[in-house]
Amino acid sequence: MAAIPLVYNLRSLKQRPLSTAATAIGLGLVVAVFIAMMALAEGFQAALTTTGAPDNALILRKGADGEMSSGISREIASSIAASPFIARDAQGQPLVSNEVYVVLSLPRLGVGMANVVARGVSPQAFEVRKGIKIVEGRRPQSGSPEILVGRAIVSRFAHCRVGDKLSFAKREWTVVGHFSADGSSFESEIWGENEQFAPAFDREGGFQSVTFRLANPEAFPAVQKALQDDPRYQVDAYREADFYKRQSAMLATVLRFVAIFITAVMAIGAVFGAINTMYAAVATRGPEIAVLLTLGFKPGSVLLSFMLESLLIALIGGLIGCALALPINGIVTSTTNWSSFSEIAFAFRVTPALLTAGMLFALGMGLIGGFFPARRAARANVIETIRQG
Repeated sequence: MAAIPLVYNLRSLKQRPLSTAATAIGLGLVVAVFIAMMALAEGFQAALTTTGAPDNALILRKGADGEMSSGISREIASSIAASPFIARDAQGQPLVSNEVYVVLSLPRLGVGMANVVARGVSPQAFEVRKGIKIVEGRRPQSGSPEILVGRAIVSRFAHCRVGDKLSFAKREWTVVGHFSADGSSFESEIWGENEQFAPAFDREGGFQSVTFRLANPEAFPAVQKALQDDPRYQVDAYREADFYKRQSAMLATVLRFVAIFITAVMAIGAVFGAINTMYAAVATRGPEIAVLLTLGFKPGSVLLSFMLESLLIALIGGLIGCALALPINGIVTSTTNWSSFSEIAFAFRVTPALLTAGMLFALGMGLIGGFFPARRAARANVIETIRQG
């Protein structure tokens, strides 16, 4: 079966520049929205997934579904810190951080309030979590009401510059530095010394979580079993990375569902636009179709030719959509982390996989939009088509 030359389709597109452009732009807008919504979900999940380290363990009270609902006594935390499976620093100190976890309501820059996590950490927290870096200022001094602010919220909340004072828990806290955390959700938190936060938030009796570096990360299953089976502790143990990944799963799934639903509704309109464009092309090119069939081109060749034309429009639309979506990569936004009901800032992530998915989505719309007009062209009656022409 001889194929109709591609130049025929390219010439046809040039003869209909307005309708071709309108259809391609419509498809492109749908693709851009699809990629943007999926990039939102990707960015949120990446922020939480990168929060934990695979060689760290996180300990919560047995049955607690998050740090906010957990509680571990000081006696249990001290006993865990003395365990042999915890890594130690050069001075022989265990790399463990007993942490206070509280959600605060703070004023945004501009209007309104939002929840932010305040985390009281041990001095060893900066060694336990390798990705924490002071990007401005310094660490809080032990015994002082000083705090660090994650760089993702510095520009979103009032009184977060170095040297400013933040008021919460009936005290004033001096911001002495900003920190980064490889883009993780820690960058949306406020950190201070646990022994300062504990009395301020009436948490002297214990901590919300214990995080420690494993001496042997591969031995985690045995460590987990030992901790969870010990009746003295009544705790659950997680790999830190797995815990935060699990926390992101529900909201990321919801965001992806919303992305698919919204773009599906928009795609219906875009597909009808492609159908109308291709039906108009078939109607105005009746004599050409008759000539092609008279020259011996099979109906299958005519079908494939019009399908290819529709796919070319979709390809252009896909490229337009990708070009529109690319500039949002890296733009910081925020949403509510359902596990803590606090704000988490993160960046849109337009990945190569998302761009590929956007192109495939565009081609899928072109395939559907071009099929029925192409089938009509392939079934055209030569004599009737010539008479109508």
